[in-house]
Amino acid sequence: MALNSSIEWTEASWNPVTGCTKISAGCQNCYAERLANRLKIIGIPRYKNGFKVTVHEDVLDYPFKWKKPRMIFVNSMSDLFHEKVPEEFIIRVFNVMNLATHHTFQVLTKRPERALKIADRLKWTENIWFGVTVENFKAKDRIKILQEIPAKIRFLSCEPLLEPLYELNLSGIHWVIVGGESGPGARPIEADWVRDILKQCQKQNVPFFFKQWGGTRKRKNGRLLDGKIWSQYPEFAMVSV
Repeated sequence: MALNSSIEWTEASWNPVTGCTKISAGCQNCYAERLANRLKIIGIPRYKNGFKVTVHEDVLDYPFKWKKPRMIFVNSMSDLFHEKVPEEFIIRVFNVMNLATHHTFQVLTKRPERALKIADRLKWTENIWFGVTVENFKAKDRIKILQEIPAKIRFLSCEPLLEPLYELNLSGIHWVIVGGESGPGARPIEADWVRDILKQCQKQNVPFFFKQWGGTRKRKNGRLLDGKIWSQYPEFAMVSV
């Protein structure tokens, strides 16, 4: 449940929870669902429930076993703030992150409403980055909720970017990631959508990270935007990716 990650903006993933349910347009071609069901078919014990929400208490201590500081994506195979994840378990995950201060933890959700509801029960140490997925105009409301979360670094993941995102209010936002959808049935992304978000980030002094063009041949399409790789991070972040 802890492994090196191929995701461009992180180093490793830690999955104390697996499984999720679709909540918005970005979930349509969920990579995690495909992978979880594949792992169930080949008999991987942790995925015996497929993509049903499952907590894994036995991996809570994994970050303590990693002595070298890492940037860790929390629950790449789930959403920590899914309604079926017990509140007490979320608190236990945060307790681990609070203690493992040599790591940076990146928590990404499509359910910031629940995070805000219990935010005062959680300890938001500086090594916890908190983000929301904003894949289309309808999902922009998540930004307003994110701006109320007391995290040291707040970020947006505009992936899969499904349409233009004009007039983003990036006040209190410290990082923006943009990426196209990849895998079977990948929906297209347009370069002008990406360029517009980049311009908004530059105007509002927010670091910009372009993850990928995506498509069914992700590696071939690469991540060059107008001949340049954009891999910016918050300036006070310690990264080695």
